[in-house]
Amino acid sequence: MCSPEEEALQRLEEVFSATLARINSLVLQPLLETTPEPSDPQVRECLRLVQQLHQSSQRLWEVTEESLYSLRERLGHPDAVGLESLLLLRDADRVLQVHVEYIESYASCVAVQAFQKAAKKRREFWRGQRKVLGQLLSGVSSEASVGTALTQALRQPLAHHVQQYVLLLLSLGDSVTEPHPARELVVHAATLFGNLQSFMRQTLDQALATQALWHSLSSRLRDVLCTPERRLLQDSQDIAVTVTPLRVERVLLFNDALVLLQGHSVHTFDLKLVWVDPGQDGCVFHLLTPEDKLSFCSKNPQDLMVWQWKVTQAVCQALRGKKDFPVLGAALEPSEPPACRCVAYTFRAEGRLCQATYEGEWCQGRPHGRGTLRWPDGRNHVGSFCQGLEHGFGICLVPQASEDKFDCYKCHWREGSMYGYGICEYGTDEVYKGYFWAGLRHGFGVLESAPQAPQPCRYTGHWEKGQRSGYGIEEDSDRGERYIGMWQADQRHGPGVMVTQAGVCYQGTFQADKMVGPGILLSEDDSLYEGTFTRDLTLVGKGKVTFPNGFTLEGSFGSGAGKGLHTQGVLDTAAFPPDPSNTRKRQLGVGVFPVESRWQGVYGPFRDFVSAGCPGDEQEALLGFHVQNSRELRKSQEYLCCERTQPEACAGRMEDVLDELLLHREPRALRECLGKALSSSLHPLGKLLRTLMLTFQATYAGIGANKHLQTLAQEEVKQHARELWAAYRGLLQVALRRKGQAPEEDEDPEARDLQVHGLVLPLMLPSFYSELFTLYLLLHETEDSLYSQGIANLSLFPDTKLLEFLDVQKHLWPLKDLTLTTNQRLSLVRDKCFLSATECLQKIITTVDPREKLEVLERTYGEIEATVSRVLGQEHKLPMDDLLPLLIYVVSRARIQHLGAEIHLIRDMMDPIHTGGLYDFLLTALESCYEHIQKEDMRLHRFPGRWDSREPW
Repeated sequence: MCSPEEEALQRLEEVFSATLARINSLVLQPLLETTPEPSDPQVRECLRLVQQLHQSSQRLWEVTEESLYSLRERLGHPDAVGLESLLLLRDADRVLQVHVEYIESYASCVAVQAFQKAAKKRREFWRGQRKVLGQLLSGVSSEASVGTALTQALRQPLAHHVQQYVLLLLSLGDSVTEPHPARELVVHAATLFGNLQSFMRQTLDQALATQALWHSLSSRLRDVLCTPERRLLQDSQDIAVTVTPLRVERVLLFNDALVLLQGHSVHTFDLKLVWVDPGQDGCVFHLLTPEDKLSFCSKNPQDLMVWQWKVTQAVCQALRGKKDFPVLGAALEPSEPPACRCVAYTFRAEGRLCQATYEGEWCQGRPHGRGTLRWPDGRNHVGSFCQGLEHGFGICLVPQASEDKFDCYKCHWREGSMYGYGICEYGTDEVYKGYFWAGLRHGFGVLESAPQAPQPCRYTGHWEKGQRSGYGIEEDSDRGERYIGMWQADQRHGPGVMVTQAGVCYQGTFQADKMVGPGILLSEDDSLYEGTFTRDLTLVGKGKVTFPNGFTLEGSFGSGAGKGLHTQGVLDTAAFPPDPSNTRKRQLGVGVFPVESRWQGVYGPFRDFVSAGCPGDEQEALLGFHVQNSRELRKSQEYLCCERTQPEACAGRMEDVLDELLLHREPRALRECLGKALSSSLHPLGKLLRTLMLTFQATYAGIGANKHLQTLAQEEVKQHARELWAAYRGLLQVALRRKGQAPEEDEDPEARDLQVHGLVLPLMLPSFYSELFTLYLLLHETEDSLYSQGIANLSLFPDTKLLEFLDVQKHLWPLKDLTLTTNQRLSLVRDKCFLSATECLQKIITTVDPREKLEVLERTYGEIEATVSRVLGQEHKLPMDDLLPLLIYVVSRARIQHLGAEIHLIRDMMDPIHTGGLYDFLLTALESCYEHIQKEDMRLHRFPGRWDSREPW
């Protein structure tokens, strides 16, 4: 059954639909029929608003027709169509929204008197239409103006219609009992349209108050402030309030802005960027804005409370981007505005941000969070901010004078200045990667010019307040030189070593970028000069030359134009020839640059990070980030690629790193854990190792690959191993503290050295091995050349003749084929003797770990003894007199290249625990074999008798 209320609703909808149609045809259409493009911009704006109202009215008519159709269906088939099918109930929110749009469009027209201005051109026409308008209205005086009549004609029918909606829906709700499925829908619709009545009254009141305000202001102020969507919420002329520090004459609170009138000045504050800070005593509250802090006070606390409440609600409404429903301050969202917001703002006050536009996150009136700063001169900063200053990671573009040239800074920032790790690509095509402090290069960093630069160079080392200071390496590709040494105030200053591509080396003292005092000069042929010379390595002044053959020349040296080098002095040819091996192995830099202090700029930040408890949010500032390198700088930061991990992920990863260390403290597990850490670029230890690799390559690769730097490099590798172990220990202590466990006691030096040489050095040595082994090759090149010649000569011997030549006891020779235990291969007398031992020794070059090389040597010794035992048919331990000739035979047949370099590297880098033990003995035996083979070329000429290669075996 259908209720009387539903029939009344149908009649109401029919009347309202007809009224809307008449309003459109009798009011809105004529208002729009004026000059197509009025010359007055205000009239054009009014016509736009009327057009918008006309569209809203059309949508309202359409939804009314839909509602009327659903009512007719229900009344025509009450048994088949349920009450919940009514559009007014099932889609009440959509119906409500159409009404709200009409009300807001109408209010905009009222606020700026759009009806009066639009009708002004056809005043006579509207006077003649007064009777027609009267048919749409009730209670309007015939003496009312055309504007008043038009305003009432567009408002009164809607107000009456909504009022009847509410009454009928409430009555319908009373008639529908609780179990009815449509009960909740009816109550919901009645509530919505009851709220719509309140919303309509408040909206129209605000529009009328705004209209009155525009009349009270001067035309200049009206032109500045008046917009159709702006509504007056509070005026200090109605409720008095005082604002400081400005001497304000009038305060106007709109729905989108706070306006302070001060003489001819207008101060406008966007409400989205206004924060309300309540006062402590109730007599004042503060407003925070990007550039000002305003204090509101009043003699009457209640007046101040009204202002504070209205400002707070207006800020909430502005941030939501829509009017509160049903009335201001009664929205469903929280009434307190959020402290953090995302808005754009252009700074006006003088200072570093003047005319800069910030777009991003704010908190309490300051840029805070992610955002972008853009200056009119083209500067851009994209990144994190804290309390108004750049803080955290950011990318900054600074344009240069020349077109399309930018300095690009991808750095960490602290309180507005670069701080921590950063990468800077300059418009000059130079690139700096390293640390900053207070906006200047400070700590460790690498500055490199473009390869195509007129004078390409690269500096790897320490900086202080923007200048090169401390230990650093400079490579001058143009001159073919590398400087290794101390710097001060951007100049070479203090002890230094110069290495040239021609193989000439210098060690001495620099002052203000110039060589001063005596120094040492080593030439390619191992001649030694001690004295003074120029930067071009020209001998000048007093000095002494020691030639490789032991001759010395002491006196004064000089050079004239086109005359070459000339000297006056004493040539001494009576001195004993020096030991060639000592002459060749002179080392530079040893003792001059203490190994502990060379790379403090790398170790120091890591120690500070550990001392601070390894905070995850600082991990990236210390260890750096991955950046896709691009020398061609672009105009926009959109093209600057920077692959980074978010701080939250860094913090989580740091927790995982520390937990991993706690879980793997047993020796075997620790070795695996450290190996995994050092091989990962995302692990703090792995990051530290890669930075150390960078410094090592900068010092000893390329031009720096000089034999006179071998000891310097060897010291450095061992120091890096000690520092990496200390870094691991520091991380472990942090992990223990975080878990509330007692930290481990400090290690004694002996236990520390045991871990450094036995655990860390083998794991990290592969990272430095290529450059380090190259230095060993160069240092021992002459001995290895003699060794290679000896190998070539011994290879001419058949096996049995070689064994005889080496004075191997004949009862130890394999006179018949032997079956080896490995892979059941045969060691053929006519092919190769001691095959298993030879193949075993060849594996010494397949590893870089000194311990593994020594283990290969031990297995080789075992294979030799096993073969001899098979020959003798019993276990046999070889004395040194028997072992050495057999080992020489195996070494000669293994033909290992650069064996001298291998032996010396093993000796220098092996664990001190093996000194005096079996490994030391075996290595000494291998050294003896190496020396014997170097001398075999001389023995061959004294060999008693020749052999015939056709002689039968």
